[in-house]
Amino acid sequence: MNILITGGTGSLGNALVSELIHSPTFERICIYSRDEHKQEQMRVKYNNNPKLRFFIGDIRDKDRLTLACKNIQLIVHTAALKIVPTAEYNPFEALKTNVIGAQNLIEAAIANNHMVYPTGYPKVLAISTDKAVHPINLYGATKLCAEKLFIDANNIMGKHGPRFSVARYGNVSNSNGSVIPLFKSQVTKGKQLTITHDHMTRFWITLDQAVSLIKYSLDTMHGGEIFVPKMNAFNVKDLAMVMMDSYLPEKKWCEVIGIRPGEKLHEEIITREEMETTRFDAANFTYIIAKVSVSQDAIMDNKNAITSDNVSRYTERQIRTLLTELGVFDGV
Repeated sequence: MNILITGGTGSLGNALVSELIHSPTFERICIYSRDEHKQEQMRVKYNNNPKLRFFIGDIRDKDRLTLACKNIQLIVHTAALKIVPTAEYNPFEALKTNVIGAQNLIEAAIANNHMVYPTGYPKVLAISTDKAVHPINLYGATKLCAEKLFIDANNIMGKHGPRFSVARYGNVSNSNGSVIPLFKSQVTKGKQLTITHDHMTRFWITLDQAVSLIKYSLDTMHGGEIFVPKMNAFNVKDLAMVMMDSYLPEKKWCEVIGIRPGEKLHEEIITREEMETTRFDAANFTYIIAKVSVSQDAIMDNKNAITSDNVSRYTERQIRTLLTELGVFDGV
């Protein structure tokens, strides 16, 4: 089987490759990204493993994408402009990458609908974010559009064409651009940590958990689902205090700089409306949002929205344990 990962040199792409490269299931793992330097780093890291194929290309280039999709049975779409202030300052570029790029990939996958997969159709899984839920910034709005494009693409894929689904989750801990590397950079330079609000919360998911969700989604998807892991949350101030206590125990306070434009106090991962068609796979700790109503016996009894403010919260001690497991305190 052959898999294509767009944006494959990012944190998630690297984690996926690390998981899949030793599996006999995959004959080729194709990496599609713009950064030749990161591709070369990955090539060296895996000692020129013959399973890996590298495509230099932009998600905005539909012709290049169509070529990359040839003889591919699974696609994981991670490529996006993800930094909220960057998207706000460069709205046209965010639109071209996150929305038009999503459309390009959908059309490229459909153009290669001769792909063969054991289930009888290829699968395309888009990676989304909690910021796509009731978005208040441009990044979230573009990801909401991308979600809609992927789910509704199932209406035009044809009898034997690819199926499209979405995996949606919160910030990945310690990934590029996340708050943990920012805090680590600040404390190792002896600076005071900056937070935007004392009560701000965020969902917590590790790269390993994200990879597990993607594998589960690819195994079970039929097209049109949004897969959401059951996640705990953390208070950003608690995270800052744990890191400060480890590096700068003499400093016991954070600088509150105020909520930035386009930033929420709490994130939402499933809306109240979506809960009407959501079921919970308890064995895999995963919510599955269907496009249409499902059996009343299968859907959730609780119809309230799921937010980072109403799920279980990690304590400071638990946060310290998680950071230790991630190796955040190593090498300093």
